[in-house]
Amino acid sequence: MTEHAVGGTQDPHDADGTDAAAPLVEAPMAPDPLVARPGRFVGVLAMLDKPLALGFLTTIGVIGALILASALGSISTILVYIVLAMFLAVGLDPIVRRLERQGMKRGVAIVIVFGGFILLFAAFLIWVLPPVLAQIGEFVEAIPEAIIGIPDTEWFATLDRDAQGAILDAMHQLADWVSSPATIAAVSGGVLAVGIGIISAITASFIVVALTLYFLASLSGIKAAFYSLAPAHSRPRLSSMTERITDSVGGALIGSVILAAINAGVVFVLHIAIRLPFPALMATIAFVVTLIPLFGSVIFLVIGTGVALFTGPVPALIFAVCYLIYIQIESYVVSPRVMNKQVAIPAALVLIGALVGGALMGIIGVLVALPVMASILLIIREVVVPKQDLKV
Repeated sequence: MTEHAVGGTQDPHDADGTDAAAPLVEAPMAPDPLVARPGRFVGVLAMLDKPLALGFLTTIGVIGALILASALGSISTILVYIVLAMFLAVGLDPIVRRLERQGMKRGVAIVIVFGGFILLFAAFLIWVLPPVLAQIGEFVEAIPEAIIGIPDTEWFATLDRDAQGAILDAMHQLADWVSSPATIAAVSGGVLAVGIGIISAITASFIVVALTLYFLASLSGIKAAFYSLAPAHSRPRLSSMTERITDSVGGALIGSVILAAINAGVVFVLHIAIRLPFPALMATIAFVVTLIPLFGSVIFLVIGTGVALFTGPVPALIFAVCYLIYIQIESYVVSPRVMNKQVAIPAALVLIGALVGGALMGIIGVLVALPVMASILLIIREVVVPKQDLKV
């Protein structure tokens, strides 16, 4: 019987019959979760290992964002022109399509509509703007005389002594403020700024008119190019939504301008009938203020009554009563007929939209606030809400 030497070779077959010389097969190890996520996560970890490169790329991104913001700020005026021209084109397009439905070619319809728009604009420059500018000067000159003449008015005599003293103190403070050199310098600079602003507005008007004509002529092509960016199966719905939005925007713009024009005409007639001063100026102010939806007429009621008080309490009361009657007629008779096809918007959203639009783009922002809010609500109701309803 052979004995095994110490340190010698062992029997290749151990007691349980297995081959000891066979290579051992290890159990498969669980993959490393960090290694198993190639791509973006590994790239992020690699960047974290190189803080200098990460900081450099972050700095480059911030600088690029600042340059982009500066560039947008430099061309902000041009962007306003483009937005205003696009909204005017969308607002005039329903009239063009109405003429097309009557058998007129689109080119002829565009010429007729745009010709009427140009005639209205020229009429404003020739017959409305000069008297408005003249009455602005008269109004500025009449303010000191009106303030000085307040103690001689009948309504001032009817007040008690405390109220009279408070008004006289306010008049003295106002006189000191008006006669101060800083105020005179500010007013002089403001007059110069107004003159420059008028010239700039006339120049901008020609630019906006040219852009509006281009957008109006190529609006169908612009829509078709926009539809082609969407997948083929989504184009019918996108086309339907876009047409509804543009119809809503156009109708809202036309309706707002019509209501503001009627309001301005009523104010002009009231000033002529009651013999209040500055009828053209107050009608223009009424047109601009009443472009604010829902609340514009109420705002002008306060402004118009306050200005009429300088003429006397009786004319101011007559104006306030007559204009308040018109507000009721406008709310219950005129506005429903003009804005009957528009998307219903809660009053709070209208006010918020007007405030935001006015803060961003001035009166232009106020004008486009209503159609923009209507478009957003339409998208929410037609797209977002149905998708959420499917999630059960």
